[in-house]
Amino acid sequence: MLKCACLCVHQSLMVAKAKDELEQELVDKEAEKERYLAEKAPPLQTSGMSSAELQELCRELHVKIDVVDEERYDIEAKVLHNTREIKDLNIKVVDLRGKFKRPTLRRVRVSADAILRSLLGSKHKVSMDLRANLKSVKKEDTEKEKTVEVSDWRKNVEAMSGMEGRKKMFDAAQ
Repeated sequence: MLKCACLCVHQSLMVAKAKDELEQELVDKEAEKERYLAEKAPPLQTSGMSSAELQELCRELHVKIDVVDEERYDIEAKVLHNTREIKDLNIKVVDLRGKFKRPTLRRVRVSADAILRSLLGSKHKVSMDLRANLKSVKKEDTEKEKTVEVSDWRKNVEAMSGMEGRKKMFDAAQ
């Protein structure tokens, strides 16, 4: 419950921060627009002009409007061309995805020997047959050993003490 409340508070803080940034961005865009218009379109001074001068000013403005309209038309044509090209490329990508059917993956059982052969190469002869390395134990042998060990435990300890005893244990294991 506490975790949920913490997440809600965190999300509301993020939303508030995003809202503030969005408002600041809108203010910045409006200021940039006003600066651009002041630079590109200064206010007209029509007071004190004769009708011939006003007509000449209108002709100049019409020429500028025509130039801007031509540029706008050219840009719109380029955008339209690029959007068509993007749609065509997206369709080609979808078609190519459909052509190549992905095979279903199956679980493959690989032995440890095969993995080692693939990793180490065929030069190394490594066997991971763990079952072969296990000792085979017979019940009858273990019962006999237990009785012997129980009866002679002092002799057995004295015989196995020191390095000679360890050597005997090592030899007996092999």
